Amino acid sequence: MKKKIYLSIGVALMALIFAACSSNTEAGKDKNKPELVVTTTFLNDMVAVLEEGVEAFNTELIIPAGEDPHVYEPKASDLRALNEADVILYHGLNFEGRMTDVLNEGVSVTENFDTGTLEEMGYEEEIVVDPHFWFNLDLYKQAFERVKDTLIENNPEGEEQYEKNYEAYIAELNELDQYIENRIQEIPAESRILVTPHDAFGYLSTAYDMEVHAPQGISTDSEVSNNQIQKTADIIVDNNVKAIFVETTTNPDRMRRIQEVVASQGGEVELVGEGNELLSDSLAKEGENGDTFLSMYRHNIDIIVEHLK
Repeated sequence: MKKKIYLSIGVALMALIFAACSSNTEAGKDKNKPELVVTTTFLNDMVAVLEEGVEAFNTELIIPAGEDPHVYEPKASDLRALNEADVILYHGLNFEGRMTDVLNEGVSVTENFDTGTLEEMGYEEEIVVDPHFWFNLDLYKQAFERVKDTLIENNPEGEEQYEKNYEAYIAELNELDQYIENRIQEIPAESRILVTPHDAFGYLSTAYDMEVHAPQGISTDSEVSNNQIQKTADIIVDNNVKAIFVETTTNPDRMRRIQEVVASQGGEVELVGEGNELLSDSLAKEGENGDTFLSMYRHNIDIIVEHLK
């Protein structure tokens, strides 16, 4: 039986009015396969890894590569896909901030996390849980296992292949972990300070002993005050930070402003962007470096190390 999301009358009418827009997405689908909807590129990549050699589902991605899940507004076609899905996978932890109300019928890959393993951040007198768990590979493995179990539950015939794919990928994640450890050792201990637009790298900080700073807080859906910019600039000057980094899903102007404030204080810091942006809330577009989780993490680490060592 297909799961249903009960939409408000206004949203339901909008979905009906624009239903025709989804006709193109139906082309090429095997109507005998169940519909699997995922919210983010990270989950889409997990499913692709596990489904290799099985291909039991029609998988649809809601938030396209390069889009920011914190602020993504679901379209009528997205609501229709969610309403007709047999299985829905989403992050949770308020990562899909503006979609929370329409994801109640889905499976949150973070719902079984031990709360003691989650990072909490204080921002503007509010304590919030950091949703960017994928930069902690142990948590990413837990989410990956949750996806695997959900696929098996809905397609038990594919269990053997799903388990094989799972074990092979866990080995790749272990190799990635060692790669990250080795590369970060190239950065002098006093230079392991990562400054990015929004606070997406807290889990990386804990896992690999790097100090992180971000003027914007956990969500990209928040304003940056002059006070936050000044505090960040002071940290850069006081610690002789070599480089600060732009992310693909954030406005680079904020980091340029920080660079200007640093210069006004007699300091100098490199702004890393223009094709070398860090990937935080989304994988890269298909065909670009960083379009899988493994390549995304290596891309980020390589850029960070090359500019901080």
